[in-house]
Amino acid sequence: MAQGLQIRLKAKGSAEILIYEDVGASWFGGVTAKDFAEHLKALGSIETIDVRINSYGGDVFDGLAIYNQLVTHKAKVTTHIDGVAASIASVIAMAGDEIRMAEAGHIMVHDAWGVALGNARELREFAERLDAVTASLGDVYAARTGRPQSQIRDWMAAETWFTSSEAIKHGFATAVVENMRAAAKYDPARYRFRHPPSQLTGRADFEAARARVAEQRARMERQTLKRRLRSG
Repeated sequence: MAQGLQIRLKAKGSAEILIYEDVGASWFGGVTAKDFAEHLKALGSIETIDVRINSYGGDVFDGLAIYNQLVTHKAKVTTHIDGVAASIASVIAMAGDEIRMAEAGHIMVHDAWGVALGNARELREFAERLDAVTASLGDVYAARTGRPQSQIRDWMAAETWFTSSEAIKHGFATAVVENMRAAAKYDPARYRFRHPPSQLTGRADFEAARARVAEQRARMERQTLKRRLRSG
């Protein structure tokens, strides 16, 4: 099991799940839908599930699969945003019958994104797939919050971060609770968000780390292009 995924029985008929890691397999570990499904099944018949989240997101399809496993489960599901529920992790949070958010927590929504190389036709197809995924994510947010699709899509396009009070106001959470002691500091060496809130970026080395990210991205893109040219 991934270090950031912990599942345990709390009492008879009750279970707690921690998602304190990226979603999906990655160089940094991650919570995959396959692992999640296997361990959820191993719990057997349960009546309540508490899902505690502190994640900046990750793979959209693993996240959607985890979301669907929770919304179709017969147990009552309560999601707890202990620190950050960003990107696809915010979609997982929407699976809760109740969504409880730490006072200092954040939810972030944004359009789907990815990296692609290819000819014009391939890039257009990739853009269309991203549009379709973005629409699916917007459907989840709209259904949970009751907000119009146009508002949801504007928030996603702008990469919008919500504080706990804002999340309550706009329907992304149902209750605010006392802060958890959860590590929720933003590391720009791992995440490429455009507008992370100042509470998560209050680091002396933030700009230096941002520069390292840019160099890493450029190096990876050059390597990918070289491999593609050799194979073509």
